[in-house]
Order: sequence, then structure tokens, then C-alpha cells
Amino acid sequence: MLVCPRCGEENSETARFCSACGAALAEQARTGEERRVVSIVFIDLVGFTARSEKLDPEDVRAILTPYYERVRSELERFGGRVEKFIGDAVMGVFGAPVAFGDDHERAVRAALAVRDWAGEEGLQIRVAVNTGEAIVDMDARIDRGDAMIAGDVVNTAARLQTAALVGTVLVGHETYASTRTWIEYQPGFQPIKAKGKAEPVQAWIALRAIAPAGERPLTPVPIVGRDRELDVLKGIWQRVAEERRPHLVTVFGPSGIGKSRLALELMEHVGAQDARVLRGRSTPYGTSSPYGAFAQHVKQVARAYDSDELSEARAKLTAALAELVGHDAADEHAAHLSLLVGLGEDGEAPDRETLFFSARLFVESLASQMPTMLLFEDLHWADSSLLDLLEGLAARVRGVPVLLLALARPEMLNERPGWGGGLPAYTALQLDRLTDGASFELAELLLARLEASGQRASGIAETAEGNPLFIEELAASVAERSTAETTELPTTVRAIVAARLDALPAEETSLLVDASVVGRVFWRGALARIAPRDELSALLGSLEERDLVRREAVSRIIGEQQYAFKHALIRDVAYQRLPRAERRQRHATVAGFLEETTGEMGQSNEALAHHWREAGEFQRAVDCLIAAAHQAGRGWAKEHAVALYRAALELVPMDDEKLRRDIMRWLAVALQAQYHVADAERLRPS
Repeated sequence: MLVCPRCGEENSETARFCSACGAALAEQARTGEERRVVSIVFIDLVGFTARSEKLDPEDVRAILTPYYERVRSELERFGGRVEKFIGDAVMGVFGAPVAFGDDHERAVRAALAVRDWAGEEGLQIRVAVNTGEAIVDMDARIDRGDAMIAGDVVNTAARLQTAALVGTVLVGHETYASTRTWIEYQPGFQPIKAKGKAEPVQAWIALRAIAPAGERPLTPVPIVGRDRELDVLKGIWQRVAEERRPHLVTVFGPSGIGKSRLALELMEHVGAQDARVLRGRSTPYGTSSPYGAFAQHVKQVARAYDSDELSEARAKLTAALAELVGHDAADEHAAHLSLLVGLGEDGEAPDRETLFFSARLFVESLASQMPTMLLFEDLHWADSSLLDLLEGLAARVRGVPVLLLALARPEMLNERPGWGGGLPAYTALQLDRLTDGASFELAELLLARLEASGQRASGIAETAEGNPLFIEELAASVAERSTAETTELPTTVRAIVAARLDALPAEETSLLVDASVVGRVFWRGALARIAPRDELSALLGSLEERDLVRREAVSRIIGEQQYAFKHALIRDVAYQRLPRAERRQRHATVAGFLEETTGEMGQSNEALAHHWREAGEFQRAVDCLIAAAHQAGRGWAKEHAVALYRAALELVPMDDEKLRRDIMRWLAVALQAQYHVADAERLRPS
């Protein structure tokens, strides 16, 4: 049974919209009871009980009805709901059954709105807000009088309301600590001696909101302990810009060590000047071409999207090249670059060097207009064709200010031990773990930003072993769990990420799990296809605020907002939570989305193959792998084509002799083009 998060109506498991109020029904991640952090709002009409003794029942009703309606309206306007009416008191709850990530702030804003309305109406009220952990019955029906929330957080909220001054909003410590960035508070309120409490309860009077709703200080994680590396990169950029001399830099480091954060700092430095920055990323599957990251650079310049019609995308590329290299040469080089980035028609360029020459001309023309930085993220996932291209650009581009910045894990050197050797200008920069002092400093900064106690900084720094990602995740986990002081901290990467996910509202966790099926990069439309959610934008915004995902400025699919997991580990852990049957179903849904949005261009053949394979649709996966292999071969990425043909061959049943012969014939041709003559002869069907 699906329970509507808006009105509490029960609906069938197959319903997509509530039969009572029409709200979209999200697939519920959990039912039954669970522990959640909620914010409780208590509102009471002062002196109304004594006053009602002298009033006619109809007069009492005439006063209470608009009061109840307005309070309910304000609570719901900010995303909360009424838990119950108790005489002339109202108890509201934020954070259950649907959480938005900023429920504590919403609760205070709603309380302030009710206070302001009551003042205008001449009503005397006392309001309190308290945030803490509660037991939440996800199956509770408010219309039946079921109690959804239970815990000390409710009792404390009631005590705070009793102690509040007339016409004020009094909040508890957790509410204050989590909202003081956006709410102004009056200092100096004396701790309250509450019944049943061994210690006085700290409290603050909320005065007003000091920032509009929805605005968040989304600053990146502070960069600590990387001054030397950043100075090196800035110095290289300065020489590139002043001397008009290309330079290739590869930043090596394990996952989570801060490669992307360092690059972001340099991007901001470069972007503040009269310079161009283009960003591309390699992925373990699903690249639009073997030259994935560079293809993204080209498409960004051309403003071409994967969802464009093939002719439209080519026209955009030709127009962009006409501005760069002139109309006379635009058609020829556009044809070559089209093959390189996966926009080409059947047929091949004369040879790969011709394609690489057009790529070189493209880069030189860009950089001749203004100093340019090309960022290649996650190069360890790159195909050898892209590595060849990148080294070729570094070796042959001349006389223009261009910085080629690559980020990679050290294992890339296992495949390319001589990477960068012999180039005229190459720098390898190794990011090591932070020192103990820098780790402690970063932990303190993050805890301070998250308004959590800095007493855990030493333990966080020790557990994280100098990895900034681990420090960030540990700090976030500590801050998000109100019981952090009694909860054993995780000691491994998986435990850190799992703790962070466990601390999230159920819908956010569910959304991350769905996004993990799409991949490291995902789209809003794909998530909507997997499971309709009434508050999808709000949930994505909350995940952004938590620095779990980021909204990307450029999308591969036009009209679709693109997001990316901030860290691969978060995606991996979320994905592993799905049972196999659910994985298969979701992969099939994502494959359908990609087929519809990318259309005839075939830009998602590899991603489609991945999703169809994981969905158990092996024949569809084979078809996509073959199409991707053909496309790679036309672009003279023969090694990549070989890998794709082999992957297809592994999925074809042994009794499908005809298809196996066809694939082996194509594989032999590709191997022969690589001069693997012996292998080609062995595989060529007789």
C-alpha cells in the first residue's frame, strides 16, 4: 500500500497518483517504523481555554476553525504537516514522512509565519520548535488519529512552548544550531528547567529570517594543505599564458584525495582571467566516443547535444569551425572531427593522423583566440585512443597558450608506464595524503561549517588517514547524526559512505540509489522515469546542499538537467543496496530513456549496452556493442573497436553460429588494422 505524503490517503501499489488529492506518489523506500531526525512545531493560543468557558460553542468554533486552517496552511506551505490538534494547541512535524533536507529551517520559517499572522490578527500565541531524533511510524494515518511521531523531541517541544513568551518563537539547541545561518536569534535566553529533564534545556528566541527561502551558502569544501600543488599549477598556467607555450599536466592520486577539488581551484583562478575553460570526463562505460572527454570539449564549443538530430549536430560543428578556421576549411575539418567525436557518417578518414591533425587545428584555433584550459577528468577510465590523442596534442600543438590538465588515479600508469615521456612540456603532479596537521585543520573547518562540535576533529583526522573525502564524509556523518557522540564512527571507506547514506532521509537515499543505476552522470528525466517523485527538484536540491551530487553546467542531452555524483564511492555504495531483480528492472528503464532521448545519433551505444546487459537483455546489449564497435572503427579507434567486438562475442550464445562468425570477421579486420596479424589469422573464419 502506498501512502500519499501529502494527505495520508492509502493507494494501491500500482498507483502513480493519489486518488484523494492527485499528488504524485513516489516509490516508498521503507515502511514500518524508522528512526528519523524531525522538527516539531508546537503552537498554543494563550488563555483561550479560560476565555472559551464564557463563549457559546458556536463562537468557539468560529474562532478555532480559521485558526486551525491558517496554521495548517502555513505548516503545509513550508513542507510540514499537522500531526494533531489538542484543544487550542497544534502540533506540526517537519521531516516525516517526507523530508526535504532543510526541514529544521522550514519549521522555524513556518513558526515565524504563524507568529506574524497571529500578531496581525490580534491573537496571542506561544510557539516552539525542537529538532531531534524520533521514532516515525511510516504507516500512520493522520486521518485515523494514528500517532506518527514518538520520542523525547516531542516532549521537549511541548516544554519549550510552555516556557515561551507570548508572541515569540522559542527553539531548542539542535534547531538553533542547524538554522542560525539563515535565522536571526536573540541571545541571552536563560536555560529552561523543564519537567522530567535532569539538565536545563537551552533555548533561543527566533527573531526573523535573514536570507530568502531556498538560498544556501553552497561553498565547496575548503582546500587545505595543497598550497604547494596549487602554486605549481598557477605557475604553469602563468607561463602558458605569457609565453604562449602549451603544457600537459597530469595530477595523480587515489580516489578522494582531492584531484577534482584542486582542479576546481585552478579553474576559478583561470576563469577570473580572460581565458576559456572546457571540462571533459572519461567514464568506465557509456562514453559517446572513444575520445569521450575531448569529444565533450568539442561539443561544448559547438553547443551540440547528444539529443540533437545528427544533421543538426553536424551543422553546429561546421558553424563553430567556420568561426575558428574559416569557411574554406570548415567542411573538411568538421567531417574529420565528426568522426572523432561520434557524429560521422559511414566511412572513415584516410587515417588516424588526419583526424588528429583536425583535432590539433581545433585546439590551436581555440587557444589562438584566448588562453585555454582543457580539463580531462578521470583519465584512468580513458580509452587508449584518447590517451594517444592527448599525448599527440601535447607533442604537436605549437605557439598557442593552452594548458592540458589531466586527472588520473595512479593505476593509469600500469597501462601507460611511459606516459608523458619525451614531451616538450610535461609535468606529473602527485597528490599525497594530507599531513596530520592539515587533516585536523580540514576536519575542524568542516565541522565548523556544518555547525557541529569540533571535539571530534582529532578522531576524524585519525580515522580518515589524510584522505580529504574520508574527512568530509566523516564530518558530514557526525554533523547529520544528532546521536553522533554515542554512535561508533565508521573506520573504512565503505562504512563512511554508508553512514552518510543512512543519515539521509529515505527519499533522498532512494533517489541516490536510482541515480546510481544511471551512472556517475545522470539526468533528471531518467530519475523521473525510474520512479515519479512529487518533490524531485527539492530532493535533488537537498542532495546538492549535502555535497553528494553536483548540478553540471553542460548536459549531454538537450533539455535535460545533468547531475553527477560527487564521488564514485557514494555511487558505488548506493548501487550495491539494490537487489539484483530491482537492478535489472531499473537498468531496463534507463536504457529505454536513453534510446528515446539520444535518438538516431547512437551516442549512447556503449551506455545502452551496459544497461541492457545489466537488465539481462543480452541480445540488445550485443546489438549496441556491435554498433559502438563499428562506430569506433570508423573513427580509427581500432583498439577500442577490438575491445567492443570481444565484449559482444562474450554475450553471444555458442549456438548462434552465424552471429559469432560475423563478429569474429569484424574482429579480425580490426585486429589486422592494429597489425595483430597472428591473432587476426587465428580468428578469421574459414
